[in-house]
Amino acid sequence: MPTTARRPRRRLTGPLVSAPLALATGAALIAAGAPAAQAKAAATIVVAKDGSGNYTSVQAAVNAVPANNPSAVTISVKPGMYRETVKIPSNKPHIRLVGTTGSKNDVTIVYNNASGTPKPGGGTYGTSGSATFAVEADDFQARNLQFVNDFNEADSSITAKQAVALRTAGDKIVLDNIGALGDQDTLLLDSASKDKVGRVYVNNAWIQGNVDFIFGRASAVITKSTIRLVKRYDGSSAGYVAAPSTAAGKHGFLIINSNITGDVSDRSHYLGRPWHAGGDASLDPQAVVRNTSLSAAIRTTPWTDMSGFSWKDDRFAEYRNTGAGSGPASTDRPQLSDSQAADYEIADWLAGWTP
Repeated sequence: MPTTARRPRRRLTGPLVSAPLALATGAALIAAGAPAAQAKAAATIVVAKDGSGNYTSVQAAVNAVPANNPSAVTISVKPGMYRETVKIPSNKPHIRLVGTTGSKNDVTIVYNNASGTPKPGGGTYGTSGSATFAVEADDFQARNLQFVNDFNEADSSITAKQAVALRTAGDKIVLDNIGALGDQDTLLLDSASKDKVGRVYVNNAWIQGNVDFIFGRASAVITKSTIRLVKRYDGSSAGYVAAPSTAAGKHGFLIINSNITGDVSDRSHYLGRPWHAGGDASLDPQAVVRNTSLSAAIRTTPWTDMSGFSWKDDRFAEYRNTGAGSGPASTDRPQLSDSQAADYEIADWLAGWTP
């Protein structure tokens, strides 16, 4: 069949400050009954504290992206500390959140809600609701910035002290050169539901916490990253790195080519424990730590039980780790064989997706 030559698209030019007008025009098209695919955000939206961009808050930029936007939108964030909570709903895919300087330390999105923090309308936020930054959409990418929950665990008025810095619940999530800093439950890597896959690729990150601070049911790869152990608010050293809540038949957490360290007491932290969320016995939590440097902070028996569920009934293993916290294979420290390790590579976790 012969093809018809297409007229080249006109390239939109002009200052970025015209983006709100373009977005308003898109909204008008929707109201007039135009197809949803025509509602497209500006290719780049700039956030700047000093008013030199399109918006002064990250959430305002997210709000400006039309629902069901069909193509990638970059939210470019200039240096500064943005004290706000941000949520990207499931109907806003293809967002790229990028710090402008290339350093994860120059852009900080921070808030201090905890699980037990009272909500203005009554009740409390709960663990997942405490997140400083929450992503429920697919195909989200974040680069060159950090997410922080600076809730003060010494606050005796709040007993539920889980405080999430970053929560993801979509598929095909990329977190590259980012920071996730908190204490308990820092990084929640989840999926939309137990029957859905949530693939997450974390590269060159700084992840900091003490208790279950990498947790959830996502199929997550964490590579070339620093996992930093910090002391509890009372100065004690105790905790757990990972608390996977993996559904049966799915991949859990793969920590590979990374470094687990921190200024804490020797033999004070477990690599992980199985989180059977809601007491769900059908879950099959999985965490594999391989080709990673482990400091002396890691216990000689690195896995432990949780809420009545034995880690030995789930899927926990190591492979060729190094450092003072590593150790030989035993019944309390299962190690993959070389042939088994061939099925525990990054590509196995990503299942055909190339970040």
